[in-house]
Amino acid sequence: MKRHLVAGCAIAISTFLGAFQIAQATDPLSTDATKSAADTITVGSADFPESQLLAKIYAMALAAKGFKVDTKLNIGSREVYMPALLDGSINLIPEYSGATLSYLDKNATADAPKDVIDALGKVLPKGITMLTASDAQDSDVLAVTAHTAKKYSLTSIEDLKPVAAKLVLGGPPEWKTRKEGVVGLKDLYGLEFKDFKTLDVAGPLTLSALTNGQVDAADMTSTDPAMKTSNLVALKDSKNLFPAQNILPIIAQAKANDKVTAALNAVSAALTTEDLIEMNGRLANQDSFDDVAGDWLKKHKLN
Repeated sequence: MKRHLVAGCAIAISTFLGAFQIAQATDPLSTDATKSAADTITVGSADFPESQLLAKIYAMALAAKGFKVDTKLNIGSREVYMPALLDGSINLIPEYSGATLSYLDKNATADAPKDVIDALGKVLPKGITMLTASDAQDSDVLAVTAHTAKKYSLTSIEDLKPVAAKLVLGGPPEWKTRKEGVVGLKDLYGLEFKDFKTLDVAGPLTLSALTNGQVDAADMTSTDPAMKTSNLVALKDSKNLFPAQNILPIIAQAKANDKVTAALNAVSAALTTEDLIEMNGRLANQDSFDDVAGDWLKKHKLN
């Protein structure tokens, strides 16, 4: 609507609004619908399975506590669902701390879990708040096979230093020049590998190259079911080469009363990266979101 209106138009709009308000006051169906919408918490998700699963977990946990819940899954990217959160189309969404911080602050430099959470709290838009973050993270990891981990006694990225010169590193093309890749591995950990093999982004090419011995260490994601099914080991990133991506509820402040907060914080307290690996594996086997979410909630006595 334009900021300035001619007087006649303003009067017409004022008359219309007045009539609409009177109709609302005298129409019980209109009043009930408005009240119902105000009482409902609409949970949204991004357009990938893990986000949809987490949204289902949040929604079912709230419903179990007696809240009216609706879901709008598979909304799209952050550029789509963040405006929806701000305009009230949705009220709650599962998010990833580091990615959300980068979206809201292009110059953010925080990477450790607590630092990312602290920085995120300072840049959230007015009317939006975050609840307690879980220990669960869906982040990049430097992965090796269990065989390689045992052979070289590897539990952390630092453990690679004595052997990196005879190992092949694999990752997406951008890893050659990114801090979260070859550059950071050298600068933070002092690692120089025998060679670098260009692969996809933690996808089937990477998994195949890793399990077939074409590369010895590679970029994977921490909640990929292949971490379990292919017996891979995520090396501990003690120097935060990869920014933290703790999963946490982002919610409209108006909806975050004590009971809602308690229900969602209980989910965060129970959720682990290992849980997500297992649940994502079930989704890959065509189990339904409702079944996977419901079983997890039941296991943790949250439904």
